[in-house]
Amino acid sequence: MSTPTAGLRPATQLLHAGAPTLRNGAGPVNVPVVRTSTVRFENTAAHADHHHRRAAGERVASYGRHGLDTHRALEDAVLGLEGGHRAFLTPSGLSAITLILLALLSPGDHALVADGVYAPLRRVDSTLLQRLGITVEYFSPTHDDLASRLRPNTRLLYLESPSSLLYEVLDLPALSAIARDRGVTVATDNTWSGGWFYQPLALGANISIQAATKYIAGHSDLMQGIVVVDSPALADKLSTAYEALGLTIGADDAYLALRGLRTLPVRLAQHQRNATEVAGFLQQQPQVARVFYPALPGDPGHALWKRDFSGASGLVSFAFGNATPAAADAFVDALRLFGIGASWGGYESLALVAQPERLREHRQWSGDAPVVRLHIGLEDPQDLVADLAQAFAAALPAR
Repeated sequence: MSTPTAGLRPATQLLHAGAPTLRNGAGPVNVPVVRTSTVRFENTAAHADHHHRRAAGERVASYGRHGLDTHRALEDAVLGLEGGHRAFLTPSGLSAITLILLALLSPGDHALVADGVYAPLRRVDSTLLQRLGITVEYFSPTHDDLASRLRPNTRLLYLESPSSLLYEVLDLPALSAIARDRGVTVATDNTWSGGWFYQPLALGANISIQAATKYIAGHSDLMQGIVVVDSPALADKLSTAYEALGLTIGADDAYLALRGLRTLPVRLAQHQRNATEVAGFLQQQPQVARVFYPALPGDPGHALWKRDFSGASGLVSFAFGNATPAAADAFVDALRLFGIGASWGGYESLALVAQPERLREHRQWSGDAPVVRLHIGLEDPQDLVADLAQAFAAALPAR
C-alpha cells in the first residue's frame, strides 16, 4: 500500500507523495513510466463512465493526452509541495503562463502585471493578447499604488516574487488582499523558490506557476511547466482552456520531474549555501557596485524575504561599478566553471550578461551599469569563488 502523508513534515511528504501502491506484496519505489496514446476500456459502459467522470472533474484518463499513472503521481507530489486543489502539467514554463492568461482573460479585460516578471510574458502580450483585445498594464508593486490601478474590468493580477533578474521581493499578502477584495484573481510565478522556500497560495495568491524546467527537474534535462490552483472554480476554468489548447506532457518528462522533486529540499539547501558564500564574496569586490540576493541583510527586500520565505535559491545577480558592456562580456568569457546559458535550476553553475532592455523594464532599476546573472550550482563554493576571482582579474583588474 502507498504511504499516508497526512501529518508528515514537508520533506517527508515530498519523498512519499505519489508513491505507487504495492500489489501482491511488492512494487517499485517510484511510479513506473506509463506511456500510451490510447486508453483501452473493458466495454462501452466503462468507456462512457470514464467520460462522465472526467466531465465531472475527476482526474481519470479516457485518452493518452490526459495522462496516466506517472502524470497523476507528479500532480499529487506537486500538490503536496504547493498546497492547492489541482495541478496542471504543461510543456514549458511559458506555456503554463500562457494557459493562465488565455483561461482567465477575454476580449475587453484588463490585467495588471508586475514589471519585473519573466520577460517572455511581454511577448505573449504583444503578439497574442493585444490581438485578442486584452489590455495588459505593467506596474511596479513597490512604487505604484495597486488599488488605484485596478479597473472595473481588471480580471487578473500577475506577480513574480522575487522578480526576474533583480530579485525584488513583493509583499504578496498585502497585494493579494487588495486584489481579492475587488474580485481580482491573483497569480504568481514561484519558479525562483522551486515551491520549497515559498508557498504563495498560503500567502493569498489563487494560482502558483512554476517552470519545472528549473529547480523541480534539477538536472537541465527537461522542459515543463506546472500550474497549481486553489479552488474547484479556478480548476474548471483552467481545465476548459487546457483541454481546448491540447496541452500535455510526455510520461518520461513527468517521471524526470517526479524524480527531481524527491531531492528538491537537499539540492536547494546546497544551492543556498553556495550562493550565500558567492554573494558574500561579490560584496567584497571593488569591481562590484551592488549584489542582488534577498538573503543578504542589506538587500532592500530582506525583511519581506525573511518574513515570507524559508530560504533562498541559487540565483545571484550583480551590477558592475565602472565597467563597459565589453568588459562584462570579457568577465563572463573568462569564467571556467560557469557555463553560458539562459536557463538555470540545474546542478551546474551558469553566467549570463543581462540584456539592457530587460533591465529597463524594471522600475527599480536605474543606471546603465552592466549586470551579470549567476546561477550558483552544486560545485564546491570555494572553486566557484576562485573562478570568479580569476575572471575579475582577467577582465577587470582592480585599481
